[in-house]
Amino acid sequence: MIVPRVLKGFRDSLPRQELARRKTVGLLAEAFESFGFVPIDTPVLEYREVLLGKGGGETDKQVYSFTDHGGRDVAMRFDLTVPFARYMASHVNELSLPFKRYHIDKVWRGENTQKGRYREFYQCDFDIVGADHVSADFEILFLMYSALKHIGIPSFHIHVSHRGIFNAFLEKLGLLDRSADILRIVDKLQKVGEEAVSAQLQELVSPRDAESVLQFIGASGTPEDVLDTLKSLCGEDQEHIIRLEQLLAAARSAGCIDAVVLNPSITRGLDYYTGVVFETFLDDLPGIGSICSGGRYNDLASLYTKHHLPGVGASIGLDRLAAALEELTDAETRSSCSDILILCLDENHMGFYQKTAADLRRQGLNTEVFLTKKKLQQQFSYAEKQMIPLALLLGEDEITSGGCSLKDLKRREQYRLDTMDSLAQRCRELLDGDHA
Repeated sequence: MIVPRVLKGFRDSLPRQELARRKTVGLLAEAFESFGFVPIDTPVLEYREVLLGKGGGETDKQVYSFTDHGGRDVAMRFDLTVPFARYMASHVNELSLPFKRYHIDKVWRGENTQKGRYREFYQCDFDIVGADHVSADFEILFLMYSALKHIGIPSFHIHVSHRGIFNAFLEKLGLLDRSADILRIVDKLQKVGEEAVSAQLQELVSPRDAESVLQFIGASGTPEDVLDTLKSLCGEDQEHIIRLEQLLAAARSAGCIDAVVLNPSITRGLDYYTGVVFETFLDDLPGIGSICSGGRYNDLASLYTKHHLPGVGASIGLDRLAAALEELTDAETRSSCSDILILCLDENHMGFYQKTAADLRRQGLNTEVFLTKKKLQQQFSYAEKQMIPLALLLGEDEITSGGCSLKDLKRREQYRLDTMDSLAQRCRELLDGDHA
């Protein structure tokens, strides 16, 4: 016998988990499409050089790569952004700019596992390509805000910073040539703390410069307070600070400024970010980490094309988000997508049961037929375990008279309908009562 085991960092998805995930994905897709974003897809496997051209040292170590049967060096996508850059280079002449896309699918990273974090996991990306303007930066921020509200996240804050401002500051210190390493160290602040970051910085720069970097990333207070600190360190007329001011002004006008935190310590570890960067934290679950992050990446597609394709986007980690939603909401998670279970009272009537189910499905009600005749209690028990809210009884008397009996399993109430004409309407009324 082969032991039915699953690789570390991978997992099966049970029906209630998959239904919850698909519900969340559906709500996110609604939010994206309401902003005019369209879905795309890319292959799981890419040439290794395509994926590893701009990921960064730490990321390269986590990529699953191998030589395929044709002797080609290939790798599995570790995110959805780098394949999207290749996609844009391949199809730029077929697409209208600015191009707004979303992509929801699996990615793979060979990293250490933790709660809500696996080696195979879903990402949900949304990007705007072809517009290097603060309006595009803000649309991504506002879509992050709107999408999380749409799926029912009760309280969160989007932390915002700007790579360009940090680089201008490092240039002022004469440290621009070490910016990639400094940014990666600073990106660990939330995980390892200020003392550890200071120690790592002092291995790279002087203690005085390390202190200056800590002063920069430690700026706090209202967005206005943080801007004042950044201006004092970098200069009021710094172009990236002006752009950040415009972004915050748009957030005020749109009514989402209360969900925005200006946080210079947010840098994002990947090398390809060049401008504004975002990370989103749940107020009630700060320890779970960022559930939605991203930023501007104006130079990523230049690896694959001479076309200038500035981009800005964000990514939601669906598995981490699902873990958060499970803790934050007390809504029951169903193991079935059926609204109604037609009980099997006589296997000779199976054709009639299926015809009735088909009629209900045509009217928008997910309907399941119990396949074999068992004791009624066993069939009711099945429905309740699957959290199917309604059960339909069609015995000999009901079939002869043209009526039916409908049972609301949650309220333990039964209704007799003299004709089938009103069945679908009555079912909807009971189901709407559950959702009220």
